[in-house]
Amino acid sequence: MVDPAFEEAIAQFNSGDYYACHDSLEAIWNDAWQSDRAFYQGILQIAVGLYHLKSQNWNGAAILLGEGTSRLSAYLPNYQSIDVETLLTDSLLILRKVQTNGKEGIAEIWKQMVLGDLKIPKITRSNLENA
Repeated sequence: MVDPAFEEAIAQFNSGDYYACHDSLEAIWNDAWQSDRAFYQGILQIAVGLYHLKSQNWNGAAILLGEGTSRLSAYLPNYQSIDVETLLTDSLLILRKVQTNGKEGIAEIWKQMVLGDLKIPKITRSNLENA
């Protein structure tokens, strides 16, 4: 059973409301067990990285996507019924695009995501669950 507050954060993330997702995850992160904190923080940082990407803030996107993806690797492949592997793979692809396109190419990355040419990371359920 997933916490209703986390369900709301997932819905916010998946709908592209990254700022609201940040606020929701921050509240969860503050009260989380120590073992879960990096999990929530990783998702939170990916959300903020995507927010910065959408706002064409290259530095914010690069830094936060990098920090978020590095935190989530400890929770592979699944954690708390979340398919961490897919979220991490998709987020790393975006991070690589941000890094290789540079500041000049950041608007093009978001455009590719909106057009469906580049997958927007989503939080999905896993079939397996690791505690």
